Amino acid sequence: MNKKMFLSFRRIVLMVCASTFLLTTVHAESEMAPNFTLKSRSGENVKLSELRGQVVLVNFWASWCGPCRQEMPVLEKLYKKYRALGFVVLGVNVDDDPAQAESLLKVINVSFPILFDSDKKISEKYKITAMPSSFFVDRDGKLRSEHKGYLPEYDLLYKNEIKKLIRE
Repeated sequence: MNKKMFLSFRRIVLMVCASTFLLTTVHAESEMAPNFTLKSRSGENVKLSELRGQVVLVNFWASWCGPCRQEMPVLEKLYKKYRALGFVVLGVNVDDDPAQAESLLKVINVSFPILFDSDKKISEKYKITAMPSSFFVDRDGKLRSEHKGYLPEYDLLYKNEIKKLIRE
């Protein structure tokens, strides 16, 4: 590798590290994740507190969000890989009209539960400031980390976090 390529590579790594640092918040004191009950795509109510004992990734997304569209297949892959070990993904859609989400879900098919927060009450509880926003909740219902936005490098970050929380 020549010096010019090395410097370019180094710059990219530093940008990725910096952006990951800025977009990831670790909750060291592990406060309880705000509880919620939302209607799911299947018509059932899903209550976060009823998922205690499992590792939960709560992902807020919208149909108009390009990074959300990139992230959803990644979340599906992670869900399929780790669900047998007690991992759940909850996709919380924040579109004003659930039909917008349904339209996208015809193109990007996922098997994890999709919940609807059309009135944005749960989004407000979680203080959503970026799309997508993801929150890892441990088996005890404690909020462990928050990831704002999406970068392809999050795949590895998410895998490592899932493995860590499953082992605890």
